[in-house]
Amino acid sequence: MDTIGIEERFAAAASLSGQTDELFLAMQDYGFDTLIYDYTPGRYDLSGELMIPTVLELRNVDEAMRDYWFCRGYFRHDPVQHAALGTSAPFFWNYDPKAQTLIHAFMNEASAPVAEFLWERGLTAGVTVPIHLPGGDYATVTGIRAGDPVRLEREVRLCLGDFSLIAHLFQRAAALRIAGEQTLTGLPHLTMRERECLRHSAQGLSAKEISRVINRSVPTVVMHLNAATRKLGARNRTQAVARAAHLRLFDQPRG
Repeated sequence: MDTIGIEERFAAAASLSGQTDELFLAMQDYGFDTLIYDYTPGRYDLSGELMIPTVLELRNVDEAMRDYWFCRGYFRHDPVQHAALGTSAPFFWNYDPKAQTLIHAFMNEASAPVAEFLWERGLTAGVTVPIHLPGGDYATVTGIRAGDPVRLEREVRLCLGDFSLIAHLFQRAAALRIAGEQTLTGLPHLTMRERECLRHSAQGLSAKEISRVINRSVPTVVMHLNAATRKLGARNRTQAVARAAHLRLFDQPRG
């Protein structure tokens, strides 16, 4: 495997979508004909539920999946995702109830609609690479191939190492695009001033104290804090600070 060439292709792509296209091409060399990539800045939301991804890239998948996984919450009941949370190793999975793969323990009544959606589209067996990042953010790269799942399992075990390496190289390149394309990934876009005011608020400063630190009027500080609170869908400033920290918005590049 030419890892240098693959890295160069990821780096040269002009967008996250372009990088995903390059990943899909690389995966096809290993016989996969479908790609699902998701990324979230944290594993769980503030209510303790599995966080809905801020990025979902699909290749050769019915676009209805985006609505079902995002709007209808199927992602939270996806056995593949629950299995991926508990391991850092790539794993083969099969939605056949008789198959004793890693997802079997998570197949239940709640996951039945997920399984039905995938069965209807022939997306019943594949390989997932979980990527647990140092800052707490989390991603998975999943390759699926139609056809005999027994044959697929036998063949993918020969390339799991390569597939995992490609997935991690992709994530390393994609992380830069995700940070730069925050308005395209579902994350609230806070301005530099809004993040700055929230950051000071998180440190316990009042609006009057923040105004002195950033050399702006109190009404201006309040305006920035209110705008950030609204964008984050928070009820008050305290909840806004908590949500911004949980989504790691304080870590976003200034601009």
